[in-house]
Amino acid sequence: MTEKSILIEVSDLNKFYGVREANLDALVRLFPRLKIVARGDLIKIMGDEDKIQIFEQKLNAIITHFEKYNNIGANDIKQIVANKDNKSDTERDKVTLLYSVSGKPVRAKTKNQSVLVEESLKNDLLFAIGPAGTGKTYTSIALAVSALKEMRVKKIILSRPAVEAGENLGFLPGDLREKLDPYLQPLYDALLDMIPHKKLEKYIEEKIIQIAPLAFMRGRTLSDAFVILDEAQNATYTQLKMFLTRMGENSKFIVTGDLTQIDLPKKVESGLISAEIILANIPEISFVKFDKSDIVRHKVVTSIVEAYEKSEEKLNKTK
Repeated sequence: MTEKSILIEVSDLNKFYGVREANLDALVRLFPRLKIVARGDLIKIMGDEDKIQIFEQKLNAIITHFEKYNNIGANDIKQIVANKDNKSDTERDKVTLLYSVSGKPVRAKTKNQSVLVEESLKNDLLFAIGPAGTGKTYTSIALAVSALKEMRVKKIILSRPAVEAGENLGFLPGDLREKLDPYLQPLYDALLDMIPHKKLEKYIEEKIIQIAPLAFMRGRTLSDAFVILDEAQNATYTQLKMFLTRMGENSKFIVTGDLTQIDLPKKVESGLISAEIILANIPEISFVKFDKSDIVRHKVVTSIVEAYEKSEEKLNKTK
């Protein structure tokens, strides 16, 4: 008889074992010829060596599934052990990008979100342009987290131009990070929905995930990375050109923006406007246009967008 101990390294051990250790119990029942004892993050297995090897292979597959989707259940464990899952990872990913921290599937919810996902498989540089609430940033971050979990990239870099909508960072208290955190909070919120808090802190500490203003991109070559520039309508011509030329080997860039919410000074043209014209005919670059039909926030947001559109149309006619 052989004995082996395996250390379980997962982001959330309690969630991995399941409520009242239901997942662990399911795993034990699937290997009746082995004696399996779990003590915290250590699992001790006793039995024939060949059966222990099979158990270890299946356990690694179960851990991989859990880390990828932030979720696992007894049925998933049964399918992995029995190898009866007819859906390949590619087929499943067409429906679900990943699972949120709460276990809910993160999927493209609208037509243009689906187009963004599809275009990300074709090209390494994408522009997602449209009004607020259409899920441009959230879907982009889901694609980035999915790529990191699948080890297709080594890091995620999220950036925004440091142009404030009616606020000045200089009036905020504290050091640079404390000043920037409120402005970059929407990016943190999306990440926290997809990555457990402690794991996200570790990723940020180890610079696997980096969140910084656009100015911090100057002089860098971004390789093996999934890079997202959010609120790009507030980047100038020079800034956006600088950002796009940071692209290195094995990197994917997504630029998101809303041309109706430009906060630049009146005499400064948005780099996103000129990018649409300059880069429109390059086949390796995708432009995905979102509209009010993609709005996934509260239903009143669609009415708000429509009301502002009508008001702006009237103003333009009177000019």
